[in-house]
Amino acid sequence: MKVTFLGTGTSQGVPIIGSEHPVCLSKDPKDKRLRVSVLLEWEDYAYVIDCGPDFRQQMLANNVKKIDGILYTHEHNDHVVGLDDVRPFYFRQGNISTYSHKRVLESLKHRFEYVFETENKYPGAPTLDTNIIDDSPFMLGNKEVVPVNVYHPELQVYGFRFGDFAYITDAKVIPDQELDKLKGVKTLVLNALRKEEHRSHFSLEQAIDVVDILKPEQAYFTHISHHMGFHEEVQKELPEGIYLAYDNLQIEV
Repeated sequence: MKVTFLGTGTSQGVPIIGSEHPVCLSKDPKDKRLRVSVLLEWEDYAYVIDCGPDFRQQMLANNVKKIDGILYTHEHNDHVVGLDDVRPFYFRQGNISTYSHKRVLESLKHRFEYVFETENKYPGAPTLDTNIIDDSPFMLGNKEVVPVNVYHPELQVYGFRFGDFAYITDAKVIPDQELDKLKGVKTLVLNALRKEEHRSHFSLEQAIDVVDILKPEQAYFTHISHHMGFHEEVQKELPEGIYLAYDNLQIEV
C-alpha cells in the first residue's frame, strides 16, 4: 500500500496567517504544512482519511484522479470542511462513499444540509453513499480496517488500522484496550503537536512514549504545529526509526 501525506499540519496550517514566527517564515518546503490528511492506495483502490479545507489543493498537488471513498476520524473543521470539493470526483464517478461514526455524519448533515437534501436538490451538489462505522472491523475493497478509539481529550476520534499500518490523529489519550488493537503494527502514524504539553494533543515526548510501547518498525508524526520547530532540526533529535512526516511524502507499507 502506498501512503501519501496530503497534509501534516495542525488546524491553522503552517504558516499561520500573519505570523512572524521563524518557522512560519521558513523557506524549507517541509515547514509548510496543509491540514492533516492521507491518501491510501493499493491495487485499484484509493481512499482518503479526512477531507479538510485544503482538500482541493491536496488533490491537485498529487494529481489524484479518483477516490473510492473518505474515512472520517472526527467532525472538527480541519478534518471535514472540504467535503464540497469532492464534486469533480462525483461528476466523473457517481456517488462518493463515506465512512464515519454516526455522530460525525449528523454533524456533516448539519453543516452541509444541501448535500443531503432529498427534494429539489441542487444538481451541482455531490451525493454521498454514507456508511456508519462502529468499533467493528469493516472491509474496504479487499482490506480489513480496524477502527481504534482515541480521545481528544474527551471527544471520541477514530484511528484506523490496515494490516501492518495504522493512522492515528488528534489523540490525547489511547486507552489500553485500544492500544492492544495496535500491537504488531509495522508502520505507525501518530499526532505530535509540539514539544510542550497540550490539553488535547500528544506532545512530542508523549508520542514517542506511545511508539516505545508499540515498537513499530517505523513511526511518522503528523498534525504538527509551527511550535514544534524547524523540520530538519527536530528530525535530528528524534530516536532512530521515528520521522516527522511532511506534505506530499510518500511511503510504501
